[in-house]
Amino acid sequence: MSAVIQAIPRAALHEQVALQLRQMLVEGQITPGAKLNERELSEELHVSRTPLREAIKMLAAEGLVELLPNRGAIALQLNRDDVLNTFEVMAGLEGQSGELAAQRITEAELNNIKALHYEMLAAYTRQDLSAYYRLNSEIHRAINAAAKNPVLTATYNQVNARLQALRFRSNQDGEKWARAVQEHDAMVAALEARDSVAMREVLLTHLQHKREVVLSFLDPL
Repeated sequence: MSAVIQAIPRAALHEQVALQLRQMLVEGQITPGAKLNERELSEELHVSRTPLREAIKMLAAEGLVELLPNRGAIALQLNRDDVLNTFEVMAGLEGQSGELAAQRITEAELNNIKALHYEMLAAYTRQDLSAYYRLNSEIHRAINAAAKNPVLTATYNQVNARLQALRFRSNQDGEKWARAVQEHDAMVAALEARDSVAMREVLLTHLQHKREVVLSFLDPL
């Protein structure tokens, strides 16, 4: 279900290298706690170490990797307390994003979100988890952007980066994946109705369900 990693044109530089590495981290091709081996990654992505190191610095700024003295870059690994604390903050950000988006969204923004939603449903029908997660993330970012608060967006992006890999895994259970899709249907309906209360509630419920699945990974029976 993971995407194929393709060679990157030399002219693309560190932004596209960061895009590929981000995908590898989110989809578990680089596991939490693993060291990012520069030699292996340079060969796999067909780039020199200079843009690779710049890309790693970008991901460190996003919180997806940690730069440790004498150890290099390590893929972020969250413990149970980290997850609880991060989801707690994320709940406030998601709820406020949804509430403001319902109040401020333009017709063009709504149509874009609806188009992404239909594409996401098609990916779900194909059981294409990689495409589904990419579109899912675009929808959440578009909702946040519709809130039209740059401070909220900057904070949201920083906190959300810590949860990306865990949120990707949370859709790998069939029943829970179907529930997530239904919640996205409710998001679109709330936005269309400009119902800020309903939008806040569905986003908080959606995030709570994600948290429950993530914690089940960390605390298996």
